Amino acid sequence: MTDPRTQVVERGYDAISDRFLEWRDQIVDDPRREWSGALTSRLADGARILELGCGAGVPDTFLLAERFRVTGVDISEEQISRARANVLEADFIRADFTALELEPAQFDAVAAFYSLNHVPRDLLAGLLESIYSWLVPGGLLLAAFGTSDTESWTGEWLGTTMFFSSFPPDTTRRMLSSAGFELLRDELTPMREPEGDVDFHWVLARR
Repeated sequence: MTDPRTQVVERGYDAISDRFLEWRDQIVDDPRREWSGALTSRLADGARILELGCGAGVPDTFLLAERFRVTGVDISEEQISRARANVLEADFIRADFTALELEPAQFDAVAAFYSLNHVPRDLLAGLLESIYSWLVPGGLLLAAFGTSDTESWTGEWLGTTMFFSSFPPDTTRRMLSSAGFELLRDELTPMREPEGDVDFHWVLARR
């Protein structure tokens, strides 16, 4: 059964598909392209990538699918519908990825661009363990985590109700290590959203 907190995320992204894209395009100094390059430079053409929180598939899924075999996962039916139309070369699964069950050692990499700050804190350790199991030995995780000590926040965001949750970076590092990951690169990176400056904890890790 889907967690009530992730159901808030599902309904929220169903409601703000267009508004979210407009908001995202106003972000300044978004480092996702540089971090995505750090991942893809380590992968052979045709590598299997699982993207958690693919949204409408643009730009990340679209760019990844030019070189790799991509499977995108998103909880929002509206976002998945748009992703399937925008990225014909990828496969998509509509699911709450905190409850997703996949066969082990299926993917060479897992990517999560700004989606893990919607994961309830009590579910994050289990998700990281699942990601570890889905990766082949030596497989890579690229993820952007929140940086605040926020157990649970539900409120108005972009005209809808949204849920956010995050750990401080030291806690996230410990959880990644406990799941079995080796940290290859680990940085707090600033950018400017329309509402103001914000930091994300970017991690590139290896199974």
